[in-house]
This record gives sequence, structure tokens and C-alpha cells, in this order.
Amino acid sequence: MIKITTTAKDKIAELRNKDGHAGDPKVRVSVRGGGCSGLMYDLVFDDRIAENDHIFEDNGVKILVDKKSLLYLLGTTLDFSDGLNGKGFQFINPNASRTCGCGESFAV
Repeated sequence: MIKITTTAKDKIAELRNKDGHAGDPKVRVSVRGGGCSGLMYDLVFDDRIAENDHIFEDNGVKILVDKKSLLYLLGTTLDFSDGLNGKGFQFINPNASRTCGCGESFAV
């Protein structure tokens, strides 16, 4: 399961409205190769549900995760920060053995 903080939920709703997404688009969270630590997070709005997707809902946000990415993301919390150290979504992933300085890539 993936958790969504209230701050992340509010930012997702803001972006959904700003970008003109009609209806109830889901948030797709996935992992792909790349970044300085080997793996990168990907976060997009998506209305398509694939056959191998797992669907979660937390804090009123529907989350889609493909089967492969789920192995890396179990127990992860999605947060949003706009503090002095950077602005953006942050993944708090208990499976990551190390992360890069920007927090966008990780290794297990």
C-alpha cells in the first residue's frame, strides 16, 4: 500500500484543477531505471487502468501502481514539500537503501 499525506493530497487536487483534468483522474506511481542511484520515481495523472495494475486509495486519492513497481513501492509515503530545501513531491520509501541528494532516485 502507498500512503498519501494531506499536504500531497492538497497539491494533487490543486494540480488536477490547474491542468484541467476532468472527472476523477488517478495518480500513477511507478519506478523506472535511471537517476544517479539507479531507479527513479515517476508520478503522472492517468485514467487508464492496465490489467497488471494494483489500485489503492488513501486520503481520497486513487493510486495506480503496476505489478513491477509495486515491489519497490510497498510501504512508501508520498508527501509534498515547498520548504527552503526544495519544492516538490517526496517519496518516503522504507525499501530504499540509499537515495540521491535531490530525492528523485534511489537504490534497493
